[in-house]
Amino acid sequence: MKMDVLLGLQWGDEGKGKIVDVLAPKYEIVARFQGGPNAGHTLEFDGIKHVLHQIPSGIFRSQILNIIGNGVVLDPIILKKEIDGLGKFSIDYMKNLVISKKATIIIPTHKLLDAALETSKGDKKIGSTLKGIGPTYQDKIGRSALRVGDILSPDFKEKYQALVEKHKTILSFYNHPLDVLAEMEEQFFAAVEFFKTLNLIDSEYVVNDALAANKRILAEGAQGSLLDIDFGSYPFVTSSTTMTAGACTGLGVAPSKIGEVFGIFKAYCTRVGSGPFPTELFDETGEAMRKEGNEFGSTTGRPRRCGWLDLPALRYSIMINGVTQLFMMKGDVLNIFEEIKICTHYELPTGERIDRLSFEISDLDVKPVYKTMKGWNTSLKGIRDYENFPIELKDYVSFLEEELNVPIKLVSIGPDREQTILR
Repeated sequence: MKMDVLLGLQWGDEGKGKIVDVLAPKYEIVARFQGGPNAGHTLEFDGIKHVLHQIPSGIFRSQILNIIGNGVVLDPIILKKEIDGLGKFSIDYMKNLVISKKATIIIPTHKLLDAALETSKGDKKIGSTLKGIGPTYQDKIGRSALRVGDILSPDFKEKYQALVEKHKTILSFYNHPLDVLAEMEEQFFAAVEFFKTLNLIDSEYVVNDALAANKRILAEGAQGSLLDIDFGSYPFVTSSTTMTAGACTGLGVAPSKIGEVFGIFKAYCTRVGSGPFPTELFDETGEAMRKEGNEFGSTTGRPRRCGWLDLPALRYSIMINGVTQLFMMKGDVLNIFEEIKICTHYELPTGERIDRLSFEISDLDVKPVYKTMKGWNTSLKGIRDYENFPIELKDYVSFLEEELNVPIKLVSIGPDREQTILR
């Protein structure tokens, strides 16, 4: 058996949480492989909206084992709040949630460092969620981080204090206040005690044993491919590997064990924070798109930047991930438009037209070249079959399939589970 991977192909917020929830009944394990509480996966069913930040999106299915893999950075305080929030759903998290001992821990001073570093950038801010993600991954790569398994060690507090002293030296350079640290630490150590009661495991063995036993596994990514630390719009990226390769390193699975790669994209584009966004709309069209799509960050609440679909960027993400199936999300957000535009090329300042993302794109003032299509300009409410879609929506899907050369197997036309149309 091979492990399937589900990931976002844009700048995040594509709707991965909803699709994991929809696909979950086909799997016995859902495993999160990177990122941290800077992700917000929104699920909606039975008229109730749920937002998960660190727990895999299969948690609402009682028969599924949910794994937080070694590639994730975990905030014990936020994790405890998430688990407490599951109480009203009678979810037995001791049965269906396990955590890798090799996952890295976010400690309070990581959040202070995040704030200090972001403030120091002035008007060149990256747009960090200030959850401590970047500094935690820095410590991981710098070989000084604390991992989940460390909390079981009798000298955990000594290890913790050594890392804090290192952080205080950096914070003093930035003159960043420490007055909130004592309160943060009180919450942190209380959450760590709770953490010790959870199922902490060597998850790479669990994943590979499951594959050997022919169990079906879905690896769940966070953020989006265009935020990848290597291949995203650097430096305006996240701190982890958000693509298919990240599922291998973030769960301990060999590349030969990867099966289907499900690539999720919105029918348009959004982005939170700073960074290049060639198709961004600054007019009433962009504002209407934001309002119709309720485009506000599920983690930060920040309004998302909105624009038309970008095919050169989408092709790039499909290529580096080896996408085998595409899922188009939020098709209903385009219901309000009489005309819909799709970026097919970029025009460089020299006048040259290109259809690839090059290293220089982040620094150049590129102009999107659009194809205009007729919109369907009608509600999709109540539609549960692809054949009943308006002809204009079918044309939009067909055009994208031809351009991207990958089948679009699913179209989402609303936030609820029932508004997910399989083809």
